[in-house]
Amino acid sequence: MEKGKIIFLNGVTSSGKTSIVEAMQSYTEPFFYVVANDLFENTIGDKHLQTDYWKYLSEAIMMMYHTAKLFSDHGKHVLIDGILVERPELQPHYEQVQEIFAGYPLDIVEVHCPLELCRKRNIERGDRGEKQSDEQHKIMAKNIHYSYSIDTSLNTPEECADKIIEHYFHSEVII
Repeated sequence: MEKGKIIFLNGVTSSGKTSIVEAMQSYTEPFFYVVANDLFENTIGDKHLQTDYWKYLSEAIMMMYHTAKLFSDHGKHVLIDGILVERPELQPHYEQVQEIFAGYPLDIVEVHCPLELCRKRNIERGDRGEKQSDEQHKIMAKNIHYSYSIDTSLNTPEECADKIIEHYFHSEVII
């Protein structure tokens, strides 16, 4: 069985990743399963997150990557909605991703927009700190090999989704 494609949308909070994921899931073909940092963070009890946030979050995120591999092994396409960050107290995140997905059809998409727009989106959302995107930008992994880049300030989420699907599947979107 051919492995399903794994597309990792990497960007700071409010860069537009989840909106792109939602647009991509509205299409009939190709169909994607989604694994997301926010979903896996919810698997951890608040007590543990308050005790050692980065340790427990890192463990859950690594399990998220293995979940993505499981879907791929069964021929299912996967979208990862996340952010590759580096923390001094943790093993290098990007290196772990490369090791975990060795031999898998993984493509990392840079999802970005000006940080001023992220700040505005954070305020509008109401569930993020205004400067949360700035803080994540400072700890985002460096030297990531992106196979595609999309600026969400120039395109709607639907246009971004169309561009990503066209880039990786060389086909029109079926809605």
